Amino acid sequence: MEVIATPVVPAAGGFRHPRATREILLDGHWVAYEVRRRKRQTIGFSVGREGLAVSAPKWVPLPEIDQAVRGKSGWIVKKLHETRERHRQQVSQRIDWQDGAVFPFLGEPVRLVLDGRQPHSALDGEAAGNGAARALRLKLPADATPVQIQASVHAWLLQQAMPVFTARLDFFAPQLGVQWRKLSLSSAGTRWGSASSSGAIRLNWRLMHLKQDLIDYVVVHELSHLRFMDHSPRFWATVQGVMPGHAALRRQLRDEVLLNR
Repeated sequence: MEVIATPVVPAAGGFRHPRATREILLDGHWVAYEVRRRKRQTIGFSVGREGLAVSAPKWVPLPEIDQAVRGKSGWIVKKLHETRERHRQQVSQRIDWQDGAVFPFLGEPVRLVLDGRQPHSALDGEAAGNGAARALRLKLPADATPVQIQASVHAWLLQQAMPVFTARLDFFAPQLGVQWRKLSLSSAGTRWGSASSSGAIRLNWRLMHLKQDLIDYVVVHELSHLRFMDHSPRFWATVQGVMPGHAALRRQLRDEVLLNR
């Protein structure tokens, strides 16, 4: 490990990539990063759960890589903090799949009840609106394993997702003057949705954990891509025309965590 910095007292909480070969002080934080030699023309940076990785052409000397890292220090430290916080949220929001566990459905808490006598899994009643959890009665025996419980909830959510998403697509498409042709469910780890010029829409089934207005924002966003396959001012004007409060919803969505629940 080569340390590239003038010794000073760093801020608490450094960042260390498990395959780090270089270490540098950025904005008061020790950052140990991995250097990857690639067939490319420029130096690239990626920040993931493991930390900072820097891809560089084979001919670029290490001091030049260090200089490039310093030049991106603000962005790097910001992304490292964001990634660490996102991981913390993922850990804190993990669900212990057992009888009585609570998970979010359309932004409301739902409590799991194992009931092998049920003809099929079903959600009790209507949302109370006071924060009280409804019950999802799963057709599972009391000794069901966490894996079985999670799989059963996943299957139930997939069943709910198609009609919910279809209804919202059908509601907003005429307002945008577009026609969608195919809906499929996604399990992507980093994207809420996508659209293709053919009219195919993909929506992440995990949206079913979120409130209706956030689902609507993603639906409008993807349908707007059927008019403009970019994020140009014309695209955002299209979103704005149907959903004036989309900026606030977009910010809220950034704070949500795509969990492998």
